[in-house]
Amino acid sequence: MLISRYSKPDFNPYGDNSPDAASELWPAPTAAGPLAATLSLPGSKSLTNRELVLSALAESSSLLRAPLHSRDSGLMVAALRQLGTTIEAVPTGGDYGDDLRITPGDLLGSTTIDCGLAGTVMRFLPPVAALALGPTTFDGDEGARRRPMATTIRSLRALGADIDDDGRLALPFTVHGSGSLPGGEVTIDASTSSQFVSGLLLAAARFEQGLHLRHAGDRLPSLPHIEMTIATLENRGVRVERPAVGEWVVAPGPIRGAEIDIEPDLSNAAPFLAAALVAGGSVTITGWPASTTQVGAHLEDLLERFGATVTRSPGRLTVAAGKRLLGVNLDLSTGGELVPNLVALAALAESPSTITGIGHIRHHETDRLAALATEINALGGAVTELDDGLHIEPRPLRGGTWKSYDDHRMATTGAIIGLAVPGVEVENIGTTAKTLPQFTQLWQSVLQQRTG
Repeated sequence: MLISRYSKPDFNPYGDNSPDAASELWPAPTAAGPLAATLSLPGSKSLTNRELVLSALAESSSLLRAPLHSRDSGLMVAALRQLGTTIEAVPTGGDYGDDLRITPGDLLGSTTIDCGLAGTVMRFLPPVAALALGPTTFDGDEGARRRPMATTIRSLRALGADIDDDGRLALPFTVHGSGSLPGGEVTIDASTSSQFVSGLLLAAARFEQGLHLRHAGDRLPSLPHIEMTIATLENRGVRVERPAVGEWVVAPGPIRGAEIDIEPDLSNAAPFLAAALVAGGSVTITGWPASTTQVGAHLEDLLERFGATVTRSPGRLTVAAGKRLLGVNLDLSTGGELVPNLVALAALAESPSTITGIGHIRHHETDRLAALATEINALGGAVTELDDGLHIEPRPLRGGTWKSYDDHRMATTGAIIGLAVPGVEVENIGTTAKTLPQFTQLWQSVLQQRTG
Protein backbone atom coordinates (compact mmCIF):
# COMPACT_ATOMS: atom_id res chain seq x y z
CA MET A 1 0.00 0.00 0.00
CA LEU A 2 1.63 3.21 -1.16
CA ILE A 3 0.75 6.61 0.23
CA SER A 4 1.46 10.18 -0.83
CA ARG A 5 4.81 11.45 0.46
CA TYR A 6 5.94 14.88 1.53
CA SER A 7 8.63 14.78 -1.14
CA LYS A 8 5.95 14.99 -3.81
CA PRO A 9 4.70 18.45 -4.81
CA ASP A 10 1.11 17.18 -4.99
CA PHE A 11 1.13 15.64 -1.50
CA ASN A 12 -2.42 15.10 -0.27
CA PRO A 13 -2.57 15.03 3.53
CA TYR A 14 -5.92 13.26 3.36
CA GLY A 15 -4.45 10.24 1.57
CA ASP A 16 -7.08 8.04 -0.06
CA ASN A 17 -9.75 8.94 2.51
CA SER A 18 -10.44 12.41 1.15
CA PRO A 19 -14.15 12.81 0.39
CA ASP A 20 -15.34 15.10 -2.36
CA ALA A 21 -17.15 17.08 0.30
CA ALA A 22 -17.40 17.04 4.07
CA SER A 23 -21.02 15.88 3.78
CA GLU A 24 -20.14 12.66 1.88
CA LEU A 25 -21.35 9.57 3.68
CA TRP A 26 -19.30 6.38 4.10
CA PRO A 27 -21.34 3.19 4.60
CA ALA A 28 -19.76 1.58 7.65
CA PRO A 29 -19.25 -2.14 6.91
CA THR A 30 -21.09 -4.63 9.10
CA ALA A 31 -19.00 -7.55 10.33
CA ALA A 32 -19.66 -10.73 8.32
CA GLY A 33 -18.14 -13.06 10.90
CA PRO A 34 -15.46 -13.50 13.56
CA LEU A 35 -12.08 -12.01 12.73
CA ALA A 36 -8.61 -13.52 12.54
CA ALA A 37 -6.77 -10.37 11.52
CA THR A 38 -3.20 -9.15 11.75
CA LEU A 39 -2.03 -5.67 10.80
CA SER A 40 0.73 -3.12 11.27
CA LEU A 41 0.11 0.57 11.86
CA PRO A 42 1.92 3.78 10.87
CA GLY A 43 3.96 5.77 13.36
CA SER A 44 2.70 7.61 16.41
CA LYS A 45 1.47 11.13 15.77
CA SER A 46 2.37 12.22 19.29
CA LEU A 47 5.94 10.95 18.99
CA THR A 48 6.40 12.14 15.40
CA ASN A 49 5.42 15.72 16.14
CA ARG A 50 7.47 15.90 19.33
CA GLU A 51 10.54 14.57 17.55
CA LEU A 52 10.03 16.97 14.64
CA VAL A 53 10.03 19.94 17.02
CA LEU A 54 13.11 18.73 18.91
CA SER A 55 14.92 18.03 15.64
CA ALA A 56 14.26 21.60 14.49
CA LEU A 57 15.68 22.96 17.76
CA ALA A 58 18.65 20.60 17.91
CA GLU A 59 22.32 21.47 17.40
CA SER A 60 22.78 18.90 14.60
CA SER A 61 20.70 16.96 12.10
CA SER A 62 18.30 14.14 13.01
CA LEU A 63 16.77 11.16 11.22
CA LEU A 64 13.25 9.98 12.03
CA ARG A 65 12.59 6.41 10.93
CA ALA A 66 9.01 5.34 10.18
CA PRO A 67 7.43 8.69 11.12
CA LEU A 68 3.73 9.24 10.67
CA HIS A 69 2.64 10.82 7.39
CA SER A 70 -0.79 12.33 8.04
CA ARG A 71 -2.51 15.67 8.05
CA ASP A 72 -1.30 16.59 11.55
CA SER A 73 2.31 15.61 10.89
CA GLY A 74 2.17 17.20 7.43
CA LEU A 75 1.10 20.49 9.00
CA MET A 76 4.01 20.25 11.45
CA VAL A 77 6.49 19.54 8.66
CA ALA A 78 5.18 22.46 6.60
CA ALA A 79 5.30 24.83 9.59
CA LEU A 80 8.86 23.94 10.56
CA ARG A 81 10.00 24.37 6.96
CA GLN A 82 8.41 27.81 6.96
CA LEU A 83 10.41 28.65 10.10
CA GLY A 84 13.70 27.75 8.41
CA THR A 85 14.16 24.03 9.06
CA THR A 86 15.23 21.74 6.22
CA ILE A 87 13.19 18.53 6.13
CA GLU A 88 13.98 15.99 3.44
CA ALA A 89 12.37 12.67 2.61
CA VAL A 90 14.61 9.60 2.75
CA PRO A 91 12.97 6.89 0.60
CA THR A 92 12.52 3.50 2.27
CA GLY A 93 10.03 1.69 0.05
CA GLY A 94 7.81 1.02 3.06
CA ASP A 95 4.03 0.98 2.97
CA TYR A 96 3.66 4.04 5.18
CA GLY A 97 6.05 6.54 3.61
CA ASP A 98 9.58 7.79 3.78
CA ASP A 99 11.89 8.48 6.67
CA LEU A 100 12.63 12.14 7.36
CA ARG A 101 15.98 13.87 7.75
CA ILE A 102 15.76 17.17 9.63
CA THR A 103 18.52 19.77 9.49
CA PRO A 104 18.04 22.73 11.82
CA GLY A 105 18.65 26.22 10.50
CA ASP A 106 18.30 29.81 11.67
CA LEU A 107 14.74 30.27 12.89
CA LEU A 108 13.02 32.97 10.88
CA GLY A 109 9.47 34.28 11.16
CA SER A 110 7.69 36.53 8.65
CA THR A 111 5.31 33.70 7.83
CA THR A 112 1.83 32.34 8.55
CA ILE A 113 1.42 28.84 9.97
CA ASP A 114 -1.65 26.75 9.24
CA CYS A 115 -2.46 24.70 12.36
CA GLY A 116 -5.42 22.89 10.82
CA LEU A 117 -7.03 21.21 13.84
CA ALA A 118 -3.70 19.96 15.19
CA GLY A 119 -3.31 20.76 18.88
CA THR A 120 0.36 19.82 18.69
CA VAL A 121 0.98 22.46 16.03
CA MET A 122 -0.95 25.26 17.70
CA ARG A 123 0.56 24.55 21.16
CA PHE A 124 4.07 23.27 20.38
CA LEU A 125 5.13 25.82 17.79
CA PRO A 126 4.38 29.24 19.37
CA PRO A 127 7.36 28.78 21.78
CA VAL A 128 9.50 27.93 18.73
CA ALA A 129 8.21 31.01 16.91
CA ALA A 130 9.16 33.12 19.94
CA LEU A 131 12.76 31.99 19.31
CA ALA A 132 12.56 32.98 15.64
CA LEU A 133 13.39 36.36 14.19
CA GLY A 134 10.31 38.07 12.83
CA PRO A 135 6.52 37.78 13.16
CA THR A 136 4.77 34.41 12.86
CA THR A 137 0.99 34.31 12.55
CA PHE A 138 -0.89 31.21 13.68
CA ASP A 139 -4.33 30.28 12.36
CA GLY A 140 -6.19 27.10 11.50
CA ASP A 141 -9.50 25.50 10.65
CA GLU A 142 -12.69 27.08 11.92
CA GLY A 143 -12.83 24.56 14.74
CA ALA A 144 -9.29 25.43 15.78
CA ARG A 145 -10.37 28.96 16.66
CA ARG A 146 -12.59 27.46 19.36
CA ARG A 147 -9.85 25.38 20.98
CA PRO A 148 -8.32 26.70 24.23
CA MET A 149 -5.16 28.73 23.62
CA ALA A 150 -5.19 31.24 26.48
CA THR A 151 -2.64 29.26 28.50
CA THR A 152 -0.14 29.21 25.63
CA ILE A 153 -0.50 32.93 24.97
CA ARG A 154 -0.38 34.02 28.62
CA SER A 155 2.54 31.76 29.53
CA LEU A 156 4.68 32.93 26.63
CA ARG A 157 3.96 36.56 27.48
CA ALA A 158 5.03 35.86 31.07
CA LEU A 159 8.27 34.38 29.73
CA GLY A 160 9.02 37.49 27.65
CA ALA A 161 7.28 36.94 24.30
CA ASP A 162 5.47 39.66 22.36
CA ILE A 163 2.13 38.28 21.13
CA ASP A 164 -0.67 40.13 19.37
CA ASP A 165 -4.06 38.42 19.62
CA ASP A 166 -6.45 41.41 19.63
CA GLY A 167 -7.66 40.28 23.06
CA ARG A 168 -9.03 36.94 21.81
CA LEU A 169 -6.66 34.62 23.69
CA ALA A 170 -7.33 32.28 20.79
CA LEU A 171 -6.39 31.74 17.16
CA PRO A 172 -5.51 33.70 15.11
CA PHE A 173 -2.58 35.42 16.84
CA THR A 174 0.90 36.62 15.92
CA VAL A 175 4.12 35.89 17.80
CA HIS A 176 6.66 38.68 17.22
CA GLY A 177 9.90 36.76 17.63
CA SER A 178 13.13 38.57 18.45
CA GLY A 179 15.45 35.61 17.96
CA SER A 180 15.52 34.64 21.65
CA LEU A 181 13.26 34.32 24.69
CA PRO A 182 14.24 35.13 28.30
CA GLY A 183 12.29 32.23 29.85
CA GLY A 184 12.40 31.72 33.62
CA GLU A 185 9.57 30.97 36.04
CA VAL A 186 5.91 30.70 35.09
CA THR A 187 2.77 29.19 36.62
CA ILE A 188 0.00 27.95 34.33
CA ASP A 189 -3.34 26.17 34.47
CA ALA A 190 -3.12 23.20 32.10
CA SER A 191 -6.41 21.62 33.23
CA THR A 192 -7.80 21.57 29.70
CA SER A 193 -4.77 20.07 27.96
CA SER A 194 -1.39 18.59 28.85
CA GLN A 195 -0.15 20.02 25.55
CA PHE A 196 0.34 23.39 27.26
CA VAL A 197 2.99 21.78 29.45
CA SER A 198 4.60 19.79 26.65
CA GLY A 199 4.79 22.78 24.33
CA LEU A 200 6.80 24.79 26.84
CA LEU A 201 9.02 21.87 27.87
CA LEU A 202 10.00 21.02 24.29
CA ALA A 203 11.53 24.46 23.69
CA ALA A 204 12.63 25.22 27.27
CA ALA A 205 16.32 24.32 26.84
CA ARG A 206 16.58 27.03 24.18
CA PHE A 207 15.26 29.77 26.49
CA GLU A 208 18.00 32.06 27.87
CA GLN A 209 17.15 31.19 31.49
CA GLY A 210 15.61 27.81 30.80
CA LEU A 211 12.22 27.14 32.38
CA HIS A 212 10.76 26.62 35.84
CA LEU A 213 7.17 25.60 35.17
CA ARG A 214 4.39 25.00 37.69
CA HIS A 215 0.86 23.76 37.09
CA ALA A 216 -1.76 25.30 39.39
CA GLY A 217 -5.03 23.87 38.06
CA ASP A 218 -7.47 21.45 39.67
CA ARG A 219 -6.20 18.48 37.66
CA LEU A 220 -3.64 17.68 35.00
CA PRO A 221 -5.10 15.42 32.29
CA SER A 222 -3.20 13.02 30.05
CA LEU A 223 -0.13 12.71 32.24
CA PRO A 224 1.34 10.00 29.97
CA HIS A 225 1.73 12.61 27.25
CA ILE A 226 3.88 14.76 29.55
CA GLU A 227 5.93 11.68 30.44
CA MET A 228 6.37 11.09 26.71
CA THR A 229 7.63 14.65 26.25
CA ILE A 230 10.10 14.26 29.11
CA ALA A 231 11.34 10.94 27.71
CA THR A 232 11.96 12.44 24.25
CA LEU A 233 13.84 15.36 25.82
CA GLU A 234 16.02 13.17 28.01
CA ASN A 235 16.86 10.96 25.02
CA ARG A 236 18.36 14.10 23.46
CA GLY A 237 20.39 15.10 26.49
CA VAL A 238 17.93 17.54 28.07
CA ARG A 239 17.40 16.86 31.76
CA VAL A 240 13.98 17.62 33.20
CA GLU A 241 13.90 17.90 36.98
CA ARG A 242 10.61 17.30 38.79
CA PRO A 243 10.90 18.73 42.31
CA ALA A 244 7.19 18.20 43.00
CA VAL A 245 4.03 16.94 41.34
CA GLY A 246 3.03 19.46 38.68
CA GLU A 247 6.44 21.17 38.65
CA TRP A 248 9.23 20.91 36.07
CA VAL A 249 12.65 22.57 35.75
CA VAL A 250 14.73 22.63 32.55
CA ALA A 251 18.14 24.31 32.45
CA PRO A 252 19.29 26.09 29.29
CA GLY A 253 21.53 23.98 27.07
CA PRO A 254 21.86 22.16 23.77
CA ILE A 255 19.43 19.66 22.31
CA ARG A 256 21.15 16.76 20.58
CA GLY A 257 20.40 15.60 17.07
CA ALA A 258 19.43 11.94 17.02
CA GLU A 259 18.34 8.96 14.96
CA ILE A 260 14.91 7.95 16.22
CA ASP A 261 12.69 4.95 15.47
CA ILE A 262 9.09 6.09 15.77
CA GLU A 263 6.80 3.55 17.43
CA PRO A 264 3.48 2.58 15.81
CA ASP A 265 0.56 4.70 16.97
CA LEU A 266 -1.04 2.65 19.73
CA SER A 267 -4.04 4.95 20.10
CA ASN A 268 -4.82 4.32 16.43
CA ALA A 269 -4.84 0.62 17.31
CA ALA A 270 -7.95 1.18 19.43
CA PRO A 271 -10.67 0.85 16.74
CA PHE A 272 -9.05 -2.25 15.25
CA LEU A 273 -8.65 -3.98 18.60
CA ALA A 274 -12.18 -2.96 19.56
CA ALA A 275 -13.40 -4.60 16.33
CA ALA A 276 -12.46 -7.99 17.76
CA LEU A 277 -14.82 -7.49 20.70
CA VAL A 278 -17.70 -6.46 18.42
CA ALA A 279 -17.24 -8.88 15.52
CA GLY A 280 -15.78 -11.75 17.53
CA GLY A 281 -12.51 -13.52 16.90
CA SER A 282 -9.20 -11.75 17.31
CA VAL A 283 -7.05 -8.89 16.02
CA THR A 284 -3.26 -8.76 16.34
CA ILE A 285 -1.18 -5.59 16.06
CA THR A 286 2.44 -6.13 15.04
CA GLY A 287 5.29 -3.87 16.13
CA TRP A 288 3.81 -3.42 19.62
CA PRO A 289 6.63 -2.03 21.81
CA ALA A 290 7.75 -3.85 24.93
CA SER A 291 7.60 -0.59 26.88
CA THR A 292 6.29 2.83 25.88
CA THR A 293 4.96 6.16 27.13
CA GLN A 294 2.04 6.06 24.67
CA VAL A 295 -1.48 6.29 26.11
CA GLY A 296 -2.59 3.48 23.80
CA ALA A 297 -0.58 1.01 25.86
CA HIS A 298 -3.43 1.14 28.40
CA LEU A 299 -5.64 -0.71 25.89
CA GLU A 300 -4.10 -3.95 27.10
CA ASP A 301 -5.76 -3.53 30.50
CA LEU A 302 -8.82 -1.55 29.42
CA LEU A 303 -10.06 -4.06 26.87
CA GLU A 304 -9.80 -6.85 29.40
CA ARG A 305 -12.28 -4.88 31.52
CA PHE A 306 -14.75 -5.18 28.61
CA GLY A 307 -14.31 -8.96 28.64
CA ALA A 308 -11.52 -9.43 26.10
CA THR A 309 -8.61 -11.82 26.37
CA VAL A 310 -5.34 -10.00 25.73
CA THR A 311 -2.06 -11.77 25.04
CA ARG A 312 1.43 -10.44 24.46
CA SER A 313 4.30 -11.95 22.52
CA PRO A 314 7.50 -10.25 21.35
CA GLY A 315 6.46 -7.37 19.11
CA ARG A 316 2.77 -8.35 19.02
CA LEU A 317 -0.42 -7.72 20.96
CA THR A 318 -3.53 -9.83 20.34
CA VAL A 319 -7.04 -9.03 21.54
CA ALA A 320 -9.65 -11.80 21.36
CA ALA A 321 -13.35 -11.45 22.08
CA GLY A 322 -14.66 -12.97 25.26
CA LYS A 323 -18.01 -14.70 25.70
CA ARG A 324 -19.64 -11.44 26.71
CA LEU A 325 -19.08 -7.75 26.03
CA LEU A 326 -19.21 -6.24 29.49
CA GLY A 327 -20.07 -2.79 30.72
CA VAL A 328 -17.39 -0.97 32.72
CA ASN A 329 -16.76 1.69 35.33
CA LEU A 330 -13.61 3.57 34.35
CA ASP A 331 -11.65 6.67 35.27
CA LEU A 332 -9.92 7.63 32.01
CA SER A 333 -8.30 10.89 33.13
CA THR A 334 -4.94 9.66 31.81
CA GLY A 335 -6.25 8.33 28.49
CA GLY A 336 -8.84 10.77 27.16
CA GLU A 337 -8.00 10.14 23.50
CA LEU A 338 -9.18 6.52 23.89
CA VAL A 339 -12.62 7.52 25.16
CA PRO A 340 -14.64 7.71 21.90
CA ASN A 341 -13.73 4.19 20.75
CA LEU A 342 -14.30 2.74 24.22
CA VAL A 343 -17.70 4.45 24.43
CA ALA A 344 -18.67 2.58 21.24
CA LEU A 345 -17.95 -0.68 23.06
CA ALA A 346 -19.96 0.52 26.06
CA ALA A 347 -22.92 1.31 23.83
CA LEU A 348 -22.83 -2.25 22.45
CA ALA A 349 -22.21 -3.97 25.79
CA GLU A 350 -24.76 -6.00 27.73
CA SER A 351 -24.63 -3.90 30.91
CA PRO A 352 -24.32 -0.18 31.78
CA SER A 353 -21.06 1.73 31.85
CA THR A 354 -19.86 4.93 33.51
CA ILE A 355 -16.69 6.62 32.28
CA THR A 356 -15.36 9.59 34.25
CA GLY A 357 -12.29 11.79 34.56
CA ILE A 358 -12.79 12.99 30.99
CA GLY A 359 -14.24 16.48 31.25
CA HIS A 360 -11.17 17.82 29.42
CA ILE A 361 -12.16 16.08 26.16
CA ARG A 362 -14.86 18.69 25.73
CA HIS A 363 -11.94 20.81 24.46
CA HIS A 364 -10.51 18.39 21.91
CA GLU A 365 -11.30 18.57 18.18
CA THR A 366 -14.92 18.91 19.25
CA ASP A 367 -16.85 18.60 22.52
CA ARG A 368 -16.47 14.84 22.49
CA LEU A 369 -18.81 14.22 25.42
CA ALA A 370 -21.66 16.08 23.75
CA ALA A 371 -20.88 14.60 20.35
CA LEU A 372 -20.83 11.00 21.61
CA ALA A 373 -24.07 11.42 23.53
CA THR A 374 -25.78 13.11 20.58
CA GLU A 375 -24.76 10.56 17.95
CA ILE A 376 -25.39 7.41 19.99
CA ASN A 377 -28.75 8.71 21.20
CA ALA A 378 -29.71 9.56 17.60
CA LEU A 379 -29.29 5.85 16.77
CA GLY A 380 -31.55 4.82 19.65
CA GLY A 381 -29.00 4.71 22.47
CA ALA A 382 -29.18 6.12 25.99
CA VAL A 383 -26.09 8.15 26.88
CA THR A 384 -26.20 10.77 29.61
CA GLU A 385 -23.61 13.52 29.95
CA LEU A 386 -22.09 13.94 33.40
CA ASP A 387 -20.03 16.89 34.59
CA ASP A 388 -16.88 14.84 34.12
CA GLY A 389 -17.91 11.95 31.94
CA LEU A 390 -20.65 9.80 30.42
CA HIS A 391 -23.11 7.19 31.61
CA ILE A 392 -24.08 4.65 28.95
CA GLU A 393 -27.16 2.42 29.15
CA PRO A 394 -27.02 -0.09 26.27
CA ARG A 395 -30.05 -0.08 23.98
CA PRO A 396 -30.75 -1.74 20.61
CA LEU A 397 -29.31 0.63 18.01
CA ARG A 398 -30.55 1.36 14.50
CA GLY A 399 -28.84 2.58 11.37
CA GLY A 400 -28.54 6.23 10.45
CA THR A 401 -26.08 9.03 9.82
CA TRP A 402 -23.16 9.29 12.23
CA LYS A 403 -21.66 12.78 12.28
CA SER A 404 -17.90 13.08 12.72
CA TYR A 405 -17.69 16.77 13.71
CA ASP A 406 -14.38 16.90 11.79
CA ASP A 407 -13.00 14.68 14.57
CA HIS A 408 -11.00 11.62 13.55
CA ARG A 409 -11.85 9.67 16.69
CA MET A 410 -15.57 10.34 16.29
CA ALA A 411 -15.30 8.98 12.74
CA THR A 412 -13.63 5.74 13.85
CA THR A 413 -16.19 5.38 16.63
CA GLY A 414 -18.95 5.36 14.02
CA ALA A 415 -17.09 2.62 12.17
CA ILE A 416 -16.99 0.45 15.31
CA ILE A 417 -20.73 0.83 15.90
CA GLY A 418 -21.36 0.04 12.25
CA LEU A 419 -19.79 -3.40 12.74
CA ALA A 420 -22.84 -4.41 14.79
CA VAL A 421 -25.51 -2.06 13.46
CA PRO A 422 -26.45 -2.26 9.75
CA GLY A 423 -27.09 1.01 7.95
CA VAL A 424 -24.67 3.30 9.82
CA GLU A 425 -23.22 5.93 7.48
CA VAL A 426 -20.29 8.00 8.73
CA GLU A 427 -20.16 11.61 7.59
CA ASN A 428 -16.71 12.81 6.48
CA ILE A 429 -14.69 9.65 7.08
CA GLY A 430 -11.84 11.60 5.45
CA THR A 431 -11.22 13.36 8.76
CA THR A 432 -9.41 10.18 9.88
CA ALA A 433 -6.50 11.45 7.75
CA LYS A 434 -5.64 13.67 10.72
CA THR A 435 -3.67 10.75 12.14
CA LEU A 436 -4.37 7.73 9.89
CA PRO A 437 -4.89 8.40 6.16
CA GLN A 438 -5.14 4.67 5.46
CA PHE A 439 -8.01 4.05 7.88
CA THR A 440 -10.68 2.88 5.41
CA GLN A 441 -8.29 0.57 3.57
CA LEU A 442 -7.00 -0.95 6.81
CA TRP A 443 -10.55 -1.32 8.14
CA GLN A 444 -11.64 -3.24 5.05
CA SER A 445 -8.50 -5.39 5.22
CA VAL A 446 -9.16 -6.34 8.84
CA LEU A 447 -12.80 -7.24 8.13
CA GLN A 448 -11.73 -9.46 5.24
CA GLN A 449 -9.43 -11.49 7.52
CA ARG A 450 -11.98 -13.84 9.09
CA THR A 451 -11.86 -17.20 10.79
CA GLY A 452 -12.53 -20.24 8.68
